[in-house]
Amino acid sequence: MTRVVHLLGNPTYAEVHALQRALVDARAREEVPDTILLLEHAETITVGRSRGAASNVVQPGSVPIVEVERGGDVTWHGPGQLVAYPIIALTGTRRDLHAHLHALEDAVIALLADLGLPAGRDARNTGVWLPHAGGARKVCSVGIACRRWVTWHGLALNAAPDLSAFARIRPCGFSPDVMTRLADHLQPTPTAADLAAPLAGHLCAALGVPFDGDVPRAATGRLWPSGPPG
Repeated sequence: MTRVVHLLGNPTYAEVHALQRALVDARAREEVPDTILLLEHAETITVGRSRGAASNVVQPGSVPIVEVERGGDVTWHGPGQLVAYPIIALTGTRRDLHAHLHALEDAVIALLADLGLPAGRDARNTGVWLPHAGGARKVCSVGIACRRWVTWHGLALNAAPDLSAFARIRPCGFSPDVMTRLADHLQPTPTAADLAAPLAGHLCAALGVPFDGDVPRAATGRLWPSGPPG
């Protein structure tokens, strides 16, 4: 059964990144089940593997900047944004990274459809987008990595973050005003915590992994396969 955990508080990117690495290695050794981490990060800017991504960090201020293994460009994480990291072993016909990325997008599109929002894809850009009179706006960023056919990194859905934080970067090379959030489309707005369990259900369905509906909340340190480092 897939283990789904909603992490308490706003853990730092560094501690969750280290946890992901440990879980990826343990999953590759078949020591832990497929796992989905759900959380809201402390404020962080992450830089993916796209060429020139670092140049899209324009005024970070005191916000930490982390270079990461995922595909894609630069993005911002912080409170009010629901992040999901599926650590999933891809086997057989599921060994298709494009299909995996699209499955993450499918899960978010289905979740937003439940909320009455007509989300969709952009043919030229990853993520999930909402229609807008001035052009589609991005509500969810997606970027993945894979090691030994175990996936990590994932998606970031803007529930009700402070969108002014995106002015610190050119998100995926765009102007910051390309970003939107559910708070600008839904009233009352579900919180990131409200969306955690529904998103987990849609992710497991889209990824084709079993889910019993249980989404316990836990501290990051409780999930280390062999205990936290140090």
